[in-house]
Amino acid sequence: MIRQELRDFIEDVTGNDFISADHIKALQSLVTEGAAASRREIETLLLLHRTTAAHESWDEVLSAFVVDCVVWRSGPKGIVTNEDAMWLTTALDVCGPSAVAMTIAYCILDQASHVDAALLDFIMRGRQQARAQSLAA
Repeated sequence: MIRQELRDFIEDVTGNDFISADHIKALQSLVTEGAAASRREIETLLLLHRTTAAHESWDEVLSAFVVDCVVWRSGPKGIVTNEDAMWLTTALDVCGPSAVAMTIAYCILDQASHVDAALLDFIMRGRQQARAQSLAA
């Protein structure tokens, strides 16, 4: 389920075909309200990231939003379970391990007291892909 406030955010962003600084401030206020985001909400924001141009601060705010939800608001605080890690890495890997996907994974690794091996595997695959791309260039 997607909260009405986030639906309004998504509708406004898609109507403008751009994620503005004002949109980002609105998303930040949703985060500070303290409600945990659902998986569907996170997946929708990641889809917006892949399909919509955005203000330069978008990547950082999106990363913070996902990390906050996964590490601190879902399941045991500070622990990323196998189920959460499998879901998240699948959601992040839709278009391959992008820079923002890797940032999210590294931030989760930094903040969580325990992460499942699926997240570590995602990080290693992303590093291998980046290394292969740099060698090919």
